[in-house]
Amino acid sequence: MEYRNNIIWSPSAKEDLENVTDYLKFRWGTGVTEKFLLRLNRIIRQVSINPRQYAIINSELQIRKCVVTKQNTIYYRIRKKEIEMVRLFDSRQDTKKLKIFF
Repeated sequence: MEYRNNIIWSPSAKEDLENVTDYLKFRWGTGVTEKFLLRLNRIIRQVSINPRQYAIINSELQIRKCVVTKQNTIYYRIRKKEIEMVRLFDSRQDTKKLKIFF
């Protein structure tokens, strides 16, 4: 997939993605997992084209929030010519857990 801005994934975001896809495969199968990954790729492509389209939720760290599905939200920041995916958070978790990272 080609992006306008370089997309990088933090180690935490990579781990989050692995956890989400493992859960989806185990619970719902490969079809649902592939559908989720297609949706995630479309959203990341949109972010790479227009990274400022989503709201800043932490002005100090310049963290932005994008809802992928009602269960998953991606948090990212713009850094010069690249976009860093900071976390892929499962919204069913306790939000206090997320605040530790921001």
